[in-house]
Amino acid sequence: MQETLAKENVFSEELEQLLEARERGEVDFLLVDVREQMEYDMGHIKGVDMLKPTSMFQQWAQEFLDEYKDKKVIFTCRTGSRSGQVQHIFKSNGMQGAINHAGGIVTYGGEIER
Repeated sequence: MQETLAKENVFSEELEQLLEARERGEVDFLLVDVREQMEYDMGHIKGVDMLKPTSMFQQWAQEFLDEYKDKKVIFTCRTGSRSGQVQHIFKSNGMQGAINHAGGIVTYGGEIER
């Protein structure tokens, strides 16, 4: 599982496995949903640690980078587009552990909370 956390992108099946491994205490990472509140409320991946809407990126980005720069962080959204943009910005600013959930929640087969 650690090798999966070394990649730039994780796919939905890998994310399911990572979340299970995290529950067992085998890996450590944050799962951050960058969709909007309304989208999140309609359903989100069980195990999301925080919601950080892309529309408010300027308000939260610097503090988030300062706090989590050295942590593994997987960003997710609906299709992987917004989370990919967020991941790219953080990687460009020194967050080497920024990972994109490629395909997003629309490809996720694991548990969804509403």
